[in-house]
Amino acid sequence: MNNITLDECFQFGLGAFETIGIEKGTPILLEKHLKRLERAADFLKLGDPAVRGITAGRIEEYLEEQKKRPEVQKEFGGLEHCALKLMLTKENAVYSLRANHYTPENYEKGFIMDVSKVKRNETSPLVYHKTMNYGDCILEKRNATAAGMDERLFLNTKKQISEGTVSNVFFVRNGMIYTPKVSCGLLPGILREYLCDTEEVEETYIYVQDLKWYQECFVTNSLMGIMPVRQIGGIQFEEDKLTRELMRRYRKMVRDTANKKQIQINVIAKLSHSGKVMECEDPAFREMYLRMEVI
Repeated sequence: MNNITLDECFQFGLGAFETIGIEKGTPILLEKHLKRLERAADFLKLGDPAVRGITAGRIEEYLEEQKKRPEVQKEFGGLEHCALKLMLTKENAVYSLRANHYTPENYEKGFIMDVSKVKRNETSPLVYHKTMNYGDCILEKRNATAAGMDERLFLNTKKQISEGTVSNVFFVRNGMIYTPKVSCGLLPGILREYLCDTEEVEETYIYVQDLKWYQECFVTNSLMGIMPVRQIGGIQFEEDKLTRELMRRYRKMVRDTANKKQIQINVIAKLSHSGKVMECEDPAFREMYLRMEVI
């Protein structure tokens, strides 16, 4: 149990957090998450997360520790499919696990969405960082659920589409992928960054009246990955061919990442039995072995 010190996070929401997908015990796109946390910590003047104890090495140790706990085995099946939450405030650095609630049925059916009456303030620097100042998102997500929606879109003060309550949004027209510009007042999501790095994505201004010109829509975050959207308000998206292909590519990357990590662990285990780990030329293998020895 973490010992929590009450600080400005609890008074004013001045803290940062990351929610990281865990597959087969492996954090997905971890480096990108840590870099974003570092940016938020710098913005909020929370100190260097690495100095505060949030590093890739410590995360690996934490996950290995959690795997050994019977209650974690029972709830998360050995960290096969769950989420790691990192929270950083002026006085606290907290690790915790939570479930990943997205189901195969969600992806098969696709999301039904509507548009929030709450406006995203693109002039506020807070919207560009993942901070504990998250009330608008959580309350509107709950309101969307109560209204029978899967997710809800925010517009900014200029009536441009910004983002979902817990997701970034993408649209497809004639085989091209479009997404709102960051300047529309959105959190640069990790999956958004991944897609912009690996696919041809045009960042642009999109208005609700433009939606009828797009054939496909999907939303993203680190736990859902890529989720097809069937409807936003009165606009239906009948096609999902490119969305499904992007889902396939992303899931392959996730599998490959988890499998690579497992192969590394297996190789280190074999080398450790032969006493040759420290002769290995790959420093990452040696570092991983030393962490395993500490654990």
